[in-house]
Amino acid sequence: ASFEFAGHERYEWAYTPIDRNGLLVSDMSNEQRDAAFVLMETGYSERGLATAHRIIELETILGEWEGISKNVSQWERSPERYWFSVFGVPGSVEEPWGFRVGGHHIALSANIVNGEEVSILPLFFGANPAVIQHGERKGERTLPEEEDWARSLLMSLDGDQAKLAVVDPVAPADILSTNIRSVDPNIVPSGIGFDFLSDSQRTQLVQIVRHYVTRSADDLASNYWKELEASGFDNTTFAWAGPSEAGQGHYYAIRHPRFLIEYDNTQNGANHIHSVLRDFTHDFGEDLLAAHYKSSHQ
Repeated sequence: ASFEFAGHERYEWAYTPIDRNGLLVSDMSNEQRDAAFVLMETGYSERGLATAHRIIELETILGEWEGISKNVSQWERSPERYWFSVFGVPGSVEEPWGFRVGGHHIALSANIVNGEEVSILPLFFGANPAVIQHGERKGERTLPEEEDWARSLLMSLDGDQAKLAVVDPVAPADILSTNIRSVDPNIVPSGIGFDFLSDSQRTQLVQIVRHYVTRSADDLASNYWKELEASGFDNTTFAWAGPSEAGQGHYYAIRHPRFLIEYDNTQNGANHIHSVLRDFTHDFGEDLLAAHYKSSHQ
């Protein structure tokens, strides 16, 4: 479960149901599990952590539903099929270190520099089912704000605005950035610019961005948000693909000179969400590492 910080493994991440490198929760002792999940807690806000645990719980519910619908996956649906990995020496102040939590629909990559500077991007949340279809929890939703707030913004647009924002009548099958190491801003369509939105629509868009940012631990989110506010949102764009009606496959992207948010809900009858926050320089702590190595070689 331990890897060199400088190796390529640190950049490996996924959100699909595939095996990862690291220590599997099902192979951990009780003491190791406790320590692993305490480590995971450091990356998330209270809401983010609750969402992460909810997503993990959905594996059991998905397995039940696949049995009911006679569409059983070869992948074992289990809340214990999540992997923890450590990079470098934990707690080191002199050298960078980090950890990764990965499994179906969870991707958390923490990179710590100088003992206090932290990046946890890329940060991915998914949900299958987005709306539970059976049992005592039937009707419960995971990641509802991500869907509802963006649709509310879309529905507030007038005809001319919608022509700019809706870039395709059909949503793509997945987020366009997938799990690539470094994201090009041009990978997503631009859609409608901030200048073309009303004050209330701008507020809605910024609210969505803040919702993604505050998945992360409060201090990290606060620092990141201050940086975003300082740079402003004037160059932010919002793009939508697919129908506006709930229950139909849909997609949106929010692009800013610094970051990219993507959301897709098309699979399993538009009941399967993928959503991610990427940063063009801050993913995997690349900006922090560049500054660290520059100062250490002066």
